[in-house]
Amino acid sequence: MRRRLILLRHGQTEYNATRRMQGQLDTDLSSVGVEQARAAAQLMKGLGVSKIVSSDLTRARHTAEIVAASLGLEITEDSRLRETNLGEWQGKTHAEVDARRAGIRAHWRNNAAWAPPAGESRLQVAKRARPVVDELMETYGDWDESAVLFVAHGGTISALTSNLLGLNEGQYPLFKGLKNTNTSRLTAQPAYREGAAAPAAFPTAPADVQWYLDAWNQGFSD
Repeated sequence: MRRRLILLRHGQTEYNATRRMQGQLDTDLSSVGVEQARAAAQLMKGLGVSKIVSSDLTRARHTAEIVAASLGLEITEDSRLRETNLGEWQGKTHAEVDARRAGIRAHWRNNAAWAPPAGESRLQVAKRARPVVDELMETYGDWDESAVLFVAHGGTISALTSNLLGLNEGQYPLFKGLKNTNTSRLTAQPAYREGAAAPAAFPTAPADVQWYLDAWNQGFSD
């Protein structure tokens, strides 16, 4: 008895290619990103995906549309899967952010509770994204023995993966940056209870579910 979750980062954008901070700015895929999404769609065919949920930002939605067309599935949008709000950093290059304060991006990457000015922390991102999973656990009856695919963003996927695994704040930085169209892959099973009988149906309460990491940064980019 298990449920699989695949978290796919969107394809490359011009902001990615030029090392510019996107956050919740609504950018689209570059030509390279479109090709990455097409390659991911082909390789996704054998993974048993039965449902696709996408961030509503264009770069994720466009990636999801390419994958959905290949798999013959519909897309559900959810704004809670948006990328981290980077506040005053949005639209700036890495160099421009670093020029404001040396080492500030490294501080951000290594402190999950710290947020850019007027932005969100990774803990806040995890808190808004986690209910998307928990709600599907309760409502999506066809999840057993299949995979649900989320198409989202690197920061959101990292934060959500950390949250599902029950990592503490200091462990969030253990995941290195996720490449475009690479994935985080997890499996949920009923939580072990010593002496308890196996449940007749998959449990829906978060406390009764144990998540396991199958792969990080696995996918279709070089």
